[in-house]
Amino acid sequence: MRGVRVRILLTGISGQVGWELQRTLAPLGEVIAAGRGVLDLADTASIRRRVAALAPDLIVNPAAYTAVDKAESESGLAHAINAAAPGELAACGIPLVHFSTDYVFDGKKAGAYTEADAPNPLGVYGASKLAGERAVQRAGVPHLILRTSWIYGLRGRNFLLTMQRLARERDALNVVNDQFGAPTWSRLVAEATSLAIARWLLGPDQTATSGVYHVSCSGRTSWHGFAAAILANLAATEGKLARLSAIPSSAYPTPAMRPANSQLECGKLAATFGVRLPDWEEALALCLE
Repeated sequence: MRGVRVRILLTGISGQVGWELQRTLAPLGEVIAAGRGVLDLADTASIRRRVAALAPDLIVNPAAYTAVDKAESESGLAHAINAAAPGELAACGIPLVHFSTDYVFDGKKAGAYTEADAPNPLGVYGASKLAGERAVQRAGVPHLILRTSWIYGLRGRNFLLTMQRLARERDALNVVNDQFGAPTWSRLVAEATSLAIARWLLGPDQTATSGVYHVSCSGRTSWHGFAAAILANLAATEGKLARLSAIPSSAYPTPAMRPANSQLECGKLAATFGVRLPDWEEALALCLE
């Protein structure tokens, strides 16, 4: 990362990826860690004024409205944070790194999704994130849109921590086995992002390499498979744990539909910036160590 010194405005610092980015972006320059008190993305009318006052050289935006089910009844707030706010950030005319999601796809493809595949979100959350991508692209500012999936980590609210807690508290756990993807550790996303940004900023033409990139671990499993791996790790050190059973999605109805296939092909990121995340099982082992 030598040779890059920029003033970076980082949003979403209480989120899983944003928290990790505070550390991994530090070698690139000064990081302005903007919580809601500094930059409220729900207050879209104030965004350009606040960014101008902070005067960054680069904006990194992992902040998002991520309550997938709640978004079905709070579509206005979801669109404000996930669609309008990224558009306002891009309109500031400053290079922007913006995070998106596998939920822009409907999950009906047999194999891994590439950046060239047509989005078709199933619910409000995915639609709002897709609208955010398009707002950034329309602005014409140099940008990286990083789609990731199945994020977990050692803080916040996520599947890993929920499974660890419930495995200790309950006698039985039912987890869906017909939704597939690659669990992705938030720390690895942050490290990959910072490395890609350094190479992007050092490149001869940021506009030429602007675009959408997929950033997730490789491999494929179901939520049940992920849960089984988590419980297997716990079993090595703990006593009695919940009995794990596989169920279909139809047995666990939710307000928002989930894509059955969330697997992302990440070859474009590797080819452009030389960055690739490990297999999900290897990443989980690193996280749990």
